Amino acid sequence: MTEYTPADRWIWQQSDWPKFHWNLEALHSELGAANRCMGVLVGRMGSTSAGLDAQSALEALLHNIVTSSAIEGEALNTASVRSSLAKRLGVKEGGPGQTSSKTEGLAELTLDAIHNCRQPLSVARLAQWHGWLFPDDQPRLVSLRVGELRGEEPMQVVSGRLDKPRLHFEAPPRHRLEQELAVFIDWFNQPATAATCPFIRAAITHLWFITLHPFDDGNGRMARALTDMALAQGDTQSIRLFAMSSSILDRRAEYYRILEKTQRGGLDITDWIKWFLQTLTLSLQAASHTIEATFMKQRFWQAFANEEFLPGQRKVLNRLLDGGENGFAEGISAGQYQKVAKVSKASATRHLVDLLNRGCLQKTSAGGRGTRYRLMEF
Repeated sequence: MTEYTPADRWIWQQSDWPKFHWNLEALHSELGAANRCMGVLVGRMGSTSAGLDAQSALEALLHNIVTSSAIEGEALNTASVRSSLAKRLGVKEGGPGQTSSKTEGLAELTLDAIHNCRQPLSVARLAQWHGWLFPDDQPRLVSLRVGELRGEEPMQVVSGRLDKPRLHFEAPPRHRLEQELAVFIDWFNQPATAATCPFIRAAITHLWFITLHPFDDGNGRMARALTDMALAQGDTQSIRLFAMSSSILDRRAEYYRILEKTQRGGLDITDWIKWFLQTLTLSLQAASHTIEATFMKQRFWQAFANEEFLPGQRKVLNRLLDGGENGFAEGISAGQYQKVAKVSKASATRHLVDLLNRGCLQKTSAGGRGTRYRLMEF
């Protein structure tokens, strides 16, 4: 990675800061891909039932919260986050789950950004978000000014050894922060025109806020919440069904590299917007695949609504329907069925033959000891 010296000029030190500009022609392909994927997602949303829509929203928002914290190296209690979201979305879960002030605050912040996306942004609102991120009863390794702008010491992002740190970024000095933040908030609160691309506006929002770094901690998570808010202003429905933080987490090393490169450069932010659009497209594609998988699961169980299955059979079928890394993408073998259903080898074979005869499963092309079974498509 390129080494920089403190003499390098930060983006906020440019004479025309913050007059961002970009090459729209160079973004044509990425914008087209993002718009097409958004169209597919919106189309699939149109065929969802109210209950399915609420459940899909819960899953996407849960994933967004958990992965946004994971980008910063914080592991959340997923069950607690789910419970906090479920009661706010009116989704019935299997009994009241355990929550914490942390997960309650994260749910409040996320839903405020999306459900109240048309409400004006202000320093007070950002301070409230910061308070939700860092509730008073949560232990901290370092002292934070919760709900207040950062102090007078330089805000720097560094890595490496203590005796030889590497400076990745330095935010504007404290004496400029109030004015810088006011300019950002004024821009953000301006009504978007028909000519304003919501995707590009969201990319600018993310970069601008994280460059200001107005708080002691939590700036990345708040930047991603503001990104969701900006995207929600363009489409209040679809934002609930995709988790952009998840795709950022998958590309975390690239995320930090492109941010550092952009914050070291001039006001042409074409490369940053291109990366943002590519990541957004991945998020939209993942959401569409998730919704399609949910539809398939719904169609499957509707087709077999009058059938009775053994507990082990139902467990395996749900694993296959849920897919993912634990979903046996290449099909499930008798040995794998035995482990998942916790039955004998002979029982596993009988269960699989039964599901095959009932039309739930089909054999893959592999034969003999390599025989595997996959779901019939509905």
